[in-house]
Amino acid sequence: MKPDLSRPSMAERLPPARSLAGDAPVAACAFNRDGTVVAFAMGDGRVRLLPADLGADLPEAAAPVHGGVVLSLIADPSGDGFVSGGDDGRLLRHGRDGSTSEIGSYKGKWIEHLAGHRSGLVAAAVGRNAIVVKDGDVRELGPHQSTVAGIDFSKDGSRIACAHYGGVTVWSIGQATQPPRLFAWRGSHVALKWSSDGRFIATGTQENDIHVWRIAQATDMRMQGYPAKVKSLAWASDSRFLCTSAQPVFTAWPFAGKGPEGKPPVQFGSEGAGLMTVVAALDTSHLVAGGYDSGEIQIGDVKNRQSMVVKLADGSPVTCLAWSPKASKLAVGNERGDLVVIDL
Repeated sequence: MKPDLSRPSMAERLPPARSLAGDAPVAACAFNRDGTVVAFAMGDGRVRLLPADLGADLPEAAAPVHGGVVLSLIADPSGDGFVSGGDDGRLLRHGRDGSTSEIGSYKGKWIEHLAGHRSGLVAAAVGRNAIVVKDGDVRELGPHQSTVAGIDFSKDGSRIACAHYGGVTVWSIGQATQPPRLFAWRGSHVALKWSSDGRFIATGTQENDIHVWRIAQATDMRMQGYPAKVKSLAWASDSRFLCTSAQPVFTAWPFAGKGPEGKPPVQFGSEGAGLMTVVAALDTSHLVAGGYDSGEIQIGDVKNRQSMVVKLADGSPVTCLAWSPKASKLAVGNERGDLVVIDL
């Protein structure tokens, strides 16, 4: 059941939540595929697993599994657990029971970015390369011009996009002999998201703007005016809007029809909480969550331009957000190390 922002009760009180204090900053969070377990990637090498049910007993904190900071985390697309990457160069698979196995080890590399596809594909950014894994088979893509700063699969899983200095490179996964395609734009690209309809690839850049390419026509557009780097991007489920961080309110660029050229973004929500650090959109509706550098969390309805606060500011910047599969819960992590699950 998805939250209805038009209900008076939703606007008048905060929803119930569970908050657990961790021992290190949180880099990423994710629900497993059936939404029963939520995981948090911690700066002390731990991957903390918590039951999504707020009434369930909390397990003891497991021992660190990475030999440093856990930098990335996704739901395992081929199981009921998770996949993590760390600054120790290890790529690990975690069962919902807390068991851990190694997928790969890349000594001297940081695994800061992961992507998964429902077909079972897992991709990791490893230095200047991207590693794609399925059923034990590993394919290495690269090297790119610089360290890969963002990766994402196309909707059908046949291609993968890698952001790096100078633009985005798109690789065909199934055809090893097909050369990659470069979408060039000068400067560093620090975030990447492929639209769900497959028509666009968007990046956040070092120059406090976003860049978007039309895949079929190989044309591009640039949206400027941000007060900070856009490090988080989220496409609405129908790809009609691209939501971005680095603004004090929800900011969504319209991509229906001819696209956003010459049009202002749609902006709505409550100001005063600071700047959004993270955005996360549902892949089944028009809802988007936004986390602030003040610790506040808002949920917005891009279609109806409605919003509500679901967590008040606590002074610690939000570092990650994750929706449960049925949109009934929202996971939140912050710089202080708080692990939060909000029941919507």
